[in-house]
Amino acid sequence: MSALLKLGYSVFSRSLAGFFKQSLNPPYVSISQKCTNNKSFSQTVSNGSRSLFGVQPAASLATLAQMAICGPYQKKRPPNKAMNGKPFIKGIVLKTLIRKPKKPNSANRKCVRVRLSDGREITAHIPGEGHNLQEHNIVLIRGGRTQDLIGVKHKVVRGKHDCAPVQKPSPK
Repeated sequence: MSALLKLGYSVFSRSLAGFFKQSLNPPYVSISQKCTNNKSFSQTVSNGSRSLFGVQPAASLATLAQMAICGPYQKKRPPNKAMNGKPFIKGIVLKTLIRKPKKPNSANRKCVRVRLSDGREITAHIPGEGHNLQEHNIVLIRGGRTQDLIGVKHKVVRGKHDCAPVQKPSPK
């Protein structure tokens, strides 16, 4: 009986030790793959099916060798939905608006509601002091959100089409 217990215990302890040895190893890293800046580090790390009590081990930070091969991780930003990845788009002013910024700022920000050439309507901020925009004017829109205006993710390009450039103050 004691021989069976010893045999069972030794088999159990060997399997448990093997489990811990296997599950606590660092994840395998395939450096042979060619990395680009668009590929994230997590795509080059493969943990296999090893887990500790059903929990998958987290990917560790990149080593110096991996950073030398892959370069720094660069997050890919999604293209702006209203612009379809274009840098500029033309539109017609529907109406001019005055928006109030978020707290703690206090001002009256000049904005316009614009129908873009592809049929969508957006709100765009007019940068600079003073403007000459009215209804039915043609404007050029670029990306870039205004930080203290909610939902305003585009700006009007000054000095293009019907939007006059910012006037320099006259020297006194």
